[in-house]
Amino acid sequence: MKIIHEKTQCIGCGVCVSLCPKYFEMGEDRKAHLKDSKVDEKNEKEELKIKEIECAQEAADACPVHCIYIKK
Repeated sequence: MKIIHEKTQCIGCGVCVSLCPKYFEMGEDRKAHLKDSKVDEKNEKEELKIKEIECAQEAADACPVHCIYIKK
C-alpha cells in the first residue's frame, strides 16, 4: 500500500496533520508533506509505502481538496 499526496493541489489547511501526525507534517512552504516520502519531481507527488493504513485513510477522506490518495 502507499499514500500519495499531490503537493500542487494542497492548500495547507492542516487537517491531515491534525488527524494523522504519524504520516503528515507542515512544511516551511505552509503545505502538508508526507514524512519520509519519495518525491516525484516530474508531477510533484509525494509517495510513501506503508504496511498499515492507520490514520491515513481518515486524513484522505477529510482533505477538502482531495489531494491525498491511498493506493492498495
